[in-house]
Amino acid sequence: MEVESTAISEIDYDPEVAKLLVRFASGERYVYVGVPGEVCRSFLEAESKGRFFQAEIRDRYPYNKLDS
Repeated sequence: MEVESTAISEIDYDPEVAKLLVRFASGERYVYVGVPGEVCRSFLEAESKGRFFQAEIRDRYPYNKLDS
């Protein structure tokens, strides 16, 4: 789903496999593995998506960069 953020343009989550897809404003896409549903919900509700991402997701979960 598209979100209002200067850093992040889209957040998608697959609860069956706990994968979080993040598309940044630059267009780069990353998938983060093993992200709990509660973390994704908090991410979506965060006032600052970029700040939440830096504090709670980046460097905490394994990830892969996807082809844009």
